[in-house]
Parts: sequence; structure tokens; C-alpha cells
Amino acid sequence: MKKWLFLLLALLLAGCNTNSASEKAQTAEGKEKKKEKVTIMLDWYPNAVHSFLYVAEEKGYFDAEGIDVDIQFPANPTDPIQLAAAGKVTLGISYQPDVIMARTDQGVKVKSVGAIVRSPLNRVMFLKDSPIQRPKDLEGKTVGFTGIPLNEAIIETMVAKDKGNPKKVNMIDVGFELNSAVVTKKADAVVGAYINHEVPLLKHEGHETRNFDPTKYGVPNFYELVAVTSDETWEKQQDTIKAFWRAAEKGFDFTEQHPDEALSILLSKQDEANFPLIEEVEKQSLDILLPKMKSEKGFGSQTKESWIETAEWMKASGLIKKEPKLEEVFVNIAD
Repeated sequence: MKKWLFLLLALLLAGCNTNSASEKAQTAEGKEKKKEKVTIMLDWYPNAVHSFLYVAEEKGYFDAEGIDVDIQFPANPTDPIQLAAAGKVTLGISYQPDVIMARTDQGVKVKSVGAIVRSPLNRVMFLKDSPIQRPKDLEGKTVGFTGIPLNEAIIETMVAKDKGNPKKVNMIDVGFELNSAVVTKKADAVVGAYINHEVPLLKHEGHETRNFDPTKYGVPNFYELVAVTSDETWEKQQDTIKAFWRAAEKGFDFTEQHPDEALSILLSKQDEANFPLIEEVEKQSLDILLPKMKSEKGFGSQTKESWIETAEWMKASGLIKKEPKLEEVFVNIAD
């Protein structure tokens, strides 16, 4: 009888030990599966250019990489760079020229980790029946802009390249009222209008327009949108950012292959209160954006040549005063 009691006790103890080991294993496994938090601040409210992020979130690509993503909107245009530099967000979406200015003249320690839109979306836009046929025709005309020095430099470069006199162009700050400035003829043309937003939006409203591509008149083919992070964040969270980017690339691939479904996902994520989306406009926008986001070297890849060319033009245009150290300005996450 005692023998059976001892045997039963031994079995119970073994079971307890097994359960304890199992619990420890489950706890350890739980720790291994803990997700890394990544916050990304958009350049603006959700629109077609951000579809790949919402697709990656919706399809579970971030989850598969162990990423808990938090997509945020900026309160003002400088937030993505400033908050990324301060480490308050992991990544921010900003503009290549802005990154160069921030790093070079302002000493903001941010760097680009990936190119999102690989060529400018910015256009010089005017009504279809305008007499303007070439940049030189802007002489004596009023050109509205958003008050950003970059846009003034674009007009100066284009007009000069077309053998005109930039000083004869009347530049007026119209804020973000670019479309109304053209429609009401407050301005003969505007610069800063995006080919994937203002142009299709005016068409949707019944206004036909024409536009000039700055890259055909001396302006470098700079990256319109890039993802930035701080030096310190990159140092500490390289692996996490690379995991995030792998998921983002899958999101882009899906968006490219299934644009209608991607657009549907985007529309379900829109900020209707602040920036309601028009499906027809966003569909046109996505059609324009996808070829500009694709790279044979991998989504997000960057070239040193693009940074050199853009920085040299900015220096010559007076947008920056110092010589940039390009090795500090970007890393090629696609490598």
C-alpha cells in the first residue's frame, strides 16, 4: 500500500514539475512574441500615397514582422521631421529637400531611411485656356505659391532655364488655397500644386488645367517623399525599422497588384472630419503614384546621386548655405 502511495506522490510531483516547466516555456515564448512598437507620422492626412501603410496594417504584414504600428497625423508640416529628430516618433514622412535643409543648416540630426515617392509631384499649374505655353511666359504674370522658399527656387530655375527673367515674375503667397487662386484668377498660375491631388481635384470640380514638370526645366529629379528617423533611433532600432520596412514593401507590392482593394482599405481609414477623400480623385492619384513609387532595386531604395544632385541645386539656389555631409543624411535601407 505504501509503495503505491509513494508512486502516486512521485507522479503528482512529476506532473507539477511538468506544468511548471510548461508555464515557464509559455512565459518565455510570450516574451519572444512581444511586438516592437513603431510610430510613423504621415506628411499629411491619409490619402492615396499612404495606401501601402494601411494595406500592410490591414493584411497583417506588420504583425508578421512583430511590429505594433501606430500611424499618426501631423499638426503642422514640420512635425514629421521635428518629432522624429526628438525621438517622439520612430519615423516621419517628409520631403527630400526639407531633410537636406534640416540636416545641413539647422543641425537637426535626422536621416532618410527610404524613398517613398521617387520624383517630384510638384507642378506649375494653370487653366487650360491660359496663354502660358512655356516657363518664359511667366514673365509679367502672377504666380501663387504656399510661401515655401523651395517653390520660389523652382520658379526661378525654370524661368531662367527657359531663357526668361525670374525677376519679372510676380510671386504671391496664397497659402494652401492653390486651386481657388487659379480658378478665381487671383493668380495666373500656381506652383506647389501636386499632380496627384490638386490637378485631379480641379478636374473633378469641372476645371481643366495644364502644367509644367519642373524636372524638364533644370530642377533635379528629387525624391518627393522620404521616411526619416533620428540618428539615435536608427542606432538603437535598426532591426525594428528594417522589419517595419519589409512589411511596408509587402504593402506596396499588394497595392500595386490590387489597387482597387488597396484604395478600398484606404477609404475605410480616412479622416472624414478633417480631410474627407473623394474616391474618383484618390483612384487617379494612386494611378499616378504607383509608377513613381516603384524601384527595381527595392521599394525605398535611394541613390547617392539623387542626394548629391538635389543638394547641389539647393546650394546654388540659396536654399542652403552649408555643404551637406551626405553620409549623414541618408542610409539605404533596401541594401
